[in-house]
Amino acid sequence: QVQLVESGGGLVQAGGSLRLSCAASGRTLSTYAMGWFRQAPGKEREFVAVFRWNDGMTYADSVKGRFTISRDNAKNTVYLQMNSLKPEDTAVYYCAADPSYSRGRTNPTYWGQGTQVTVSS
Repeated sequence: QVQLVESGGGLVQAGGSLRLSCAASGRTLSTYAMGWFRQAPGKEREFVAVFRWNDGMTYADSVKGRFTISRDNAKNTVYLQMNSLKPEDTAVYYCAADPSYSRGRTNPTYWGQGTQVTVSS
């Protein structure tokens, strides 16, 4: 049993910042890949960022240099710091986790409920 709960979404003006949090419960997830996906209106879900258990990080090109993923293994929590937000960042953001890095990057097993991020121009 793995449960993921996101928080930190909201409404922000273009150029602003938000910090998303994802708290995991259940079995220990220190060796799981944990990351973020998003789904914008009329679009399919897309990869945003992932944090490997051994501290490797991968970002989508669209957010590289603006977003930063981090995790606190002791708290089983992953964060997404989003800076210089753009209207095109508007989406529902989902936390995700998987024992496998490859699946965590492409099709994770566990998902949170999502949190809405809206960026106004």
